[in-house]
Amino acid sequence: MDSVVIDPPVLYPGTPVVLLSSANADGTTNLAPMSSAWVLGRTAVLGFGSTGHTFSNLRERPDCVLNYPSADLWPAVERLAGLTGAPVVPEHKAGQFRTERDKFGAARLTPVPADLVAVDRVAECPLQVECRVTAARHPGDPAVGIVEVEVLRVHVHPALAEPDLRHIRVAAWEPLFYVFRHYVGRGPELGRTFRATTAESASLSPR
Repeated sequence: MDSVVIDPPVLYPGTPVVLLSSANADGTTNLAPMSSAWVLGRTAVLGFGSTGHTFSNLRERPDCVLNYPSADLWPAVERLAGLTGAPVVPEHKAGQFRTERDKFGAARLTPVPADLVAVDRVAECPLQVECRVTAARHPGDPAVGIVEVEVLRVHVHPALAEPDLRHIRVAAWEPLFYVFRHYVGRGPELGRTFRATTAESASLSPR
């Protein structure tokens, strides 16, 4: 099939949304939406604009939580989209963003203490991952910041936990995806990799 060359302003083909909790200098929790995050083993790699408040927090204070919202929480995510925790709005965000110290209140979300890190989790997010920063750097582009974090503890809502307390109930998990600046949910399950260790979905069972 033929293809055409394009120059998209953003390249988010379809990545999960994360509400990232980080520690402000005064000990309060900053909450910021992001979608440049992936996990391999017990390490997560996060991408940010290097001038943002979140990247600054993570470079200076290593505690954080990756809160994964379900698709129905997209309005709360969008309520955070135009906010910054920085005392002064950066010049490149002026006119589009405003400073907000109470991100939880602005988003109408509920903070709950983490177990192992000194920032709050988001109670409404079905999946919450406590982490600690192990490295923060620029990948060559000074406008981009890359942060590596170690996964310390994983919390899920009871409806998502399999009885073995090791697996997520995939059929019950409705993540929120960010696709070229649009919010979307997931469709029906299509298949499973040979490495899957959860029980097979009834809709995929041989007939």
